[in-house]
Amino acid sequence: MIYNDLDSLKKGMEGILKPDGNRVIVMDEAKLKNEFIDNLTYSLVFSPDDEVRKACGWLVRRAGASLGVISSSIQGLYEAMGKGVVSGFTVPAINIRGVTYHCAQAVFRAALRLDVNALIFEIARSEIGYTNQRPAEYTEVVTAAAIKTGHRGPLFMQGDHFQVNAKKYRNDKETELGSVKGLIEEAVNGGFYNIDIDASTLVDLSRETLLEQQSDNYRVTAELTKLVRSIEPEGITISVGGEIGEVGSKNTTVEEFEAFMEGYLKTLKETGGDGLKGISKISIQTGTTHGGVPLPDGSIASVKIDFDTLEAISRIAREKYGLAGAVQHGASTLPEEAFDRFPEAGTAEVHLATGFQNIIYDSRHFPEDLKKKIYDYIKSELISEKKDSDTEEQFIYKTRKKGFGAFKKEFWHLDKDTLEAIGAELEERFDLLFRKLGVSGTTKVVEQHVKQADVSMPAPAGILTEER
Repeated sequence: MIYNDLDSLKKGMEGILKPDGNRVIVMDEAKLKNEFIDNLTYSLVFSPDDEVRKACGWLVRRAGASLGVISSSIQGLYEAMGKGVVSGFTVPAINIRGVTYHCAQAVFRAALRLDVNALIFEIARSEIGYTNQRPAEYTEVVTAAAIKTGHRGPLFMQGDHFQVNAKKYRNDKETELGSVKGLIEEAVNGGFYNIDIDASTLVDLSRETLLEQQSDNYRVTAELTKLVRSIEPEGITISVGGEIGEVGSKNTTVEEFEAFMEGYLKTLKETGGDGLKGISKISIQTGTTHGGVPLPDGSIASVKIDFDTLEAISRIAREKYGLAGAVQHGASTLPEEAFDRFPEAGTAEVHLATGFQNIIYDSRHFPEDLKKKIYDYIKSELISEKKDSDTEEQFIYKTRKKGFGAFKKEFWHLDKDTLEAIGAELEERFDLLFRKLGVSGTTKVVEQHVKQADVSMPAPAGILTEER
């Protein structure tokens, strides 16, 4: 059910949720989990009424907080990793591009079974656009999935690849940086307390020294770090990530990492003072490409990851700078045996996206008529994005991610049996990844090192009951 006005929403929540100032009292958790949370979630995404969408999102976030599901920063855990107090696992950062409510439930089902809480949900700057998911909605939907499945504890919501467009930056620096800054502010307001800054696009390898090559990158990263520190909510230290090797380009070296850190820390101190906390991790390039490299028939080419560099930079990041370690991007389409090696190499975090998209599209349960409709749309409306060297299969593989936004309503309104079947396939994959990345049994260590702070959220107009 989708609520079209506040009166029907208020009637629907009677006896289940009770707004009380900036809090929400959960009066009947069983009824909340049974069906009402579904109604709230679909309404916060699809209701035609803006006030209803805001009210439903607020109810979900505040009900989650009442149950112990709170947007949090992973900073404390990463500081413990940087000190060598915590080790032995790699945190999975999962990008959900479509059917987010149902995919997140599959994540939580696997996490609950394996006692996983070292887990990040993220979305990149580009994904926000082509999947039609703003940060606040993403947080609200993931929170709803946690409520639905009975997950408890901190939710680590992350802005992935909050990236500076190099061409736009060269043409109009202030406008492009303003766009990224605006997105950071929106994300923090939406409950993202983990932000990955990506100014690696500004690295200029034609310059003479490594410090000069990294200069635009570390200066912009420092400037955006300073912004994050100025807007983070009271009681929360946002985990900030930096990036030095643009994914899909030249592999990163230890020397480049050290040059970046030298310039970054110096700039941060000069502009923000001695007390300004810097990044907690560093993303590097080790041989992967986002989404994998599609072959002419649409299958994915195998790649060789430079685990030696990943291990060396992770070690130096911890020992010399107190960071959690290095971050691996573009990993979801790697073969299963590769994932065991990330914890062995001391990798702090691994980003996973396209593999889950592929499970949805390639599932035998996914309706062929909808797939054809999406592919026809891609071939007609997005044909300008096709490279001359691409086969049709390569073009569709690289572009079908954009179907999640254009056909968002159709994805979410697949029949129940289809959603459950695809969800089971996703859950199986999450289970495998969690085991291989070593995050089983991490609930206790997260509780030990992560400080939760419930950020106050004033109730939107019209949602408080007349009793108040």
